[in-house]
Amino acid sequence: MSEKVLKLGIPTGSLQKATIELFGKAGFNITDAERNFQPRIDDEQIQLVCLRAQEMSRYVAGGELDAGITGYDWIAENESDVVEVAELTYSKATSEPTKWVLAVPDESKVKKPADLRGGIVATELVKATKKYFADKNIDVKVEFSWGATEVKARLVDAIVELTETGTSLAANNLRAIDTVITSTTRLIANKKAWQDKFKREKIENIAILLNAAIEARTKVGLKMNIKKGDLDKVLKILPAEKSPTISSLADKDYIAIEVIIDDSIERTLVPALKRAGASGIITYPLNKVIH
Repeated sequence: MSEKVLKLGIPTGSLQKATIELFGKAGFNITDAERNFQPRIDDEQIQLVCLRAQEMSRYVAGGELDAGITGYDWIAENESDVVEVAELTYSKATSEPTKWVLAVPDESKVKKPADLRGGIVATELVKATKKYFADKNIDVKVEFSWGATEVKARLVDAIVELTETGTSLAANNLRAIDTVITSTTRLIANKKAWQDKFKREKIENIAILLNAAIEARTKVGLKMNIKKGDLDKVLKILPAEKSPTISSLADKDYIAIEVIIDDSIERTLVPALKRAGASGIITYPLNKVIH
């Protein structure tokens, strides 16, 4: 183990698999995470600790960890005084932000938050929910829920529950009437650790590589050969905001073009390029894209 070590927390639970996969794309190999709360990583300057996302920010703020990965929702809930180093737009199912929504049963007469005045709301996100209602000057009782909150929607007046795709709400015949807080995953740092030159640089390096891996998830590389006379025609087909690399080939009549594109347009772009005269077309996945 190196004398200089960064203590880094990664989340257990639903976000763990996506986090380990993201670190892999970023160039870090994490092993034993499913069996060990201190998994191994192939970087002797990083010591990993697995913690629930709900408590991560408290340990980073307290200095037990130098840095950690958690959701903005739990930073707000814990009122943690930390450095938010980077927003990491990934989650367990999609790349979209998650939402804590105020929800009621489909059969409920409640249509808007004010209709809950004097009622009971169950949630795991107690402080943020209390603040939400206080900001709206709506008097409700907010109770802590130990999980399976959707089941309690018919035992109380409403719930505040995390949703990413909305499928769980629909499956339990619930409807959202408002969003309490929107959250994305964050890389956070302890304020004292952030002042340490080694730790700050290490944390910044991790942020750069993780965001590069996130950026690469929706991109592909594209290579092709074209006749010099077809260059203008091909460039008009490529996305206007892209600046391709153009290289000479041994055959002086041909040039090679390489560009990074969104994977969503690959299937329409490649046939168009073929018709425009491109040959030797190759597309390939990317691990990291750094701007």
